[in-house]
Amino acid sequence: MSLPVEKNKIYEVTVDSLGSNGEGIGRIEGFTIFVEGALPEETVKVLIVKLKKSYGYGKMIEIISPSPYRVEPRCPVAKFCGGCQLQHFSYEGQLAYKARKVKDDLERIGGLKNLEDLPAFGMENPWRYRNKAQFPVGNGKEGAVEVGFYAKRSHRIVDTPVCYLQDAVNDEITVIVRNFMEEFKVSAYDEEKHKGLVRHILTRVGRNSGQIMVCIVINGKSIPYSEVLVERLLQVKGIVSIVLNVNKEQTNVILGKKIITLWGKQTIEDSLDSITFEISPLSFYQINPTQTEVLYNKAVEMADLRGEETVLDLYCGIGTISLFFAKKAKKIFGVEIIPEAIEDARKNAKRNGIYNATFEVGAAEEVIPRLYQEQGITADVIVVDPPRKGCEQTLLETIATIRPEKLVYVSCDPATLARDVHFLCEKGFQVVDVQVVDQFPMTIHVETIALITRVDK
Repeated sequence: MSLPVEKNKIYEVTVDSLGSNGEGIGRIEGFTIFVEGALPEETVKVLIVKLKKSYGYGKMIEIISPSPYRVEPRCPVAKFCGGCQLQHFSYEGQLAYKARKVKDDLERIGGLKNLEDLPAFGMENPWRYRNKAQFPVGNGKEGAVEVGFYAKRSHRIVDTPVCYLQDAVNDEITVIVRNFMEEFKVSAYDEEKHKGLVRHILTRVGRNSGQIMVCIVINGKSIPYSEVLVERLLQVKGIVSIVLNVNKEQTNVILGKKIITLWGKQTIEDSLDSITFEISPLSFYQINPTQTEVLYNKAVEMADLRGEETVLDLYCGIGTISLFFAKKAKKIFGVEIIPEAIEDARKNAKRNGIYNATFEVGAAEEVIPRLYQEQGITADVIVVDPPRKGCEQTLLETIATIRPEKLVYVSCDPATLARDVHFLCEKGFQVVDVQVVDQFPMTIHVETIALITRVDK
């Protein structure tokens, strides 16, 4: 069977939707073509660069008729940088796309039917929202230091003096570190050769506290002339923590386990909805505090707690969701695999005078089955906020065995949420509410909250 298109030839394509990675989707005689950078309701010229049996990929070479949703990206390197995928898409269009993406996944993968259109809760100002930055550092031309983000689908650094998603203070910090490295000939890390010293510049900024952490990730034991670097960084108002993180492993993992304090503390403080948290370089802490308050308050609202419930918070991190729920529940039990995070969670509970929350170290899929079998620990409400891969099968099976009245599932990937929802619905649960929150403007990522209840009370 011959295809209606040929590789290395140019065609006109009208785009009608976006795919899961933000690429435009159009058709030529019913044959699907994916076009990176194209938007719905626009006609483009594409060069066919790759063909499969039922679809192909085209490189956009001209916009014939632009989409009404197309805007000029604010960032000059947005087309090349892998950090943003949707800066050329109006924010109104982004919200509609993300809401539709969640609905489509829940229906197609999750097997849910007749879902109403889901509005996405967006931001009033969808810029400069990130409180954590991780800038890879590399070698540019003629000894120049490159600081920025990886290009799409590669580990080639796109030099980025300004990032409009990060807090503006990062523009100052990266300039200071870049100039320091060039002046004192401090080497940047070469990923292929596993040589060079400075791998990443990591920063954390407290939205409400104003406290700033600078963490230099190094492939070594120390950084030369560190006292000069500290002196220069302290010119930036708000810095309370300057640390090194040692990562000598030949890996794509950014952070190692060892932290060396150069100046100040190893943590910063920040607050969400009047709850104060202590945050270390290794802590998981949502990167968009404004939308995190929306997300967690929605989750608590959907749980509709009466004050007598026992709540299990799985994948609890440093206790952020736990402490939100602790305000309304009788007892919270949190589980997290990272020991440092559990230590932080306990400190955060004590710091905020919250004594109905306890925490245990371990993989949720191992701890909860053991506690259920050995101690009969159960729950009225279970909260899960798993990584992008979703919940482990053994954990879902335990949830189905415990049969809580309610499960509040917070997800950063609608596809794995839908997969897990499908499993739970087959085990006697049902989805009764879904909310979509835009935690990550200008990117394809989205947060979803699903309220899942037992079918038989």
